[in-house]
Amino acid sequence: MKLGILQGSFSKTTEDNIIKMSHAIRKAAQEGAQIVLMPELFANHYFPQTEQIENFALARSKNENFFLKFFQKLAGELQVVLPVSFFERDRTSYFNSVVVFDANGKDLGTYRKAHIPDGPWYEEKYYFTPGDTGFRCYNTLYGNIGVGICWDQWFPECARAMSLMGASLLLYPSAIGSEPESSITNDTSAMWRRVMVGHAVSNSVYVGASNRVGREREIDFYGTSFIADYQGEIIADAGSSDDCVITADLNFTDQREFQADMGFFRDRRPDLYSSLLSR
Repeated sequence: MKLGILQGSFSKTTEDNIIKMSHAIRKAAQEGAQIVLMPELFANHYFPQTEQIENFALARSKNENFFLKFFQKLAGELQVVLPVSFFERDRTSYFNSVVVFDANGKDLGTYRKAHIPDGPWYEEKYYFTPGDTGFRCYNTLYGNIGVGICWDQWFPECARAMSLMGASLLLYPSAIGSEPESSITNDTSAMWRRVMVGHAVSNSVYVGASNRVGREREIDFYGTSFIADYQGEIIADAGSSDDCVITADLNFTDQREFQADMGFFRDRRPDLYSSLLSR
């Protein structure tokens, strides 16, 4: 199986961003990609930088979202699996969500972001309700995948849960960059990659992350999208500055054999992990 990761800069115009991503998906498919990942909330600029009530108008219910129907059709046409990020409204609640379309266009279901960050220029708690779907493993035509969303990627519990469900590949659409008012660091790019490579190693799974690039208001998005194999080796690297498509071949048979041989799941002791369910 070949995985494609898209890295891009985005405008304030949804239609332009959809066209841009559709061209990139087609390029990835031409290069043989069968699963293609786009960045988080690619339809607009990263709006949660500030708390502005008018931004709630960007949300749509799943059934009313026109670009979800567009990408569902594109997935079937190109025979690629597409996880698609969107700002979801469900009655009086708002979620940061991803719907996964299989390579035949089938809707495999929606995941709502579980971990919601809050800090200067990342004001997501103002907009998003913590997800209520739980973590998920999607059984696609090309293999079993788990999809977290951005801040989820920092939590080993999320990666472990999806791996325990049978995911051989973990995907993280992201929108992360500089920390303009951080007293600790202004560049988390190395940490960002390191923690996800750790998920690859500790679960013996492939990991792919897709990020945006370019400056939007106060944030410089640092890209560095990548694909890591189940031993933690970086097998495709997008770098930090350009729009691009990266791809890598994945072998799930070898991955599963290696995972069994390492014995991490055999040697787990869930009877000792009760503290994980407490604060």
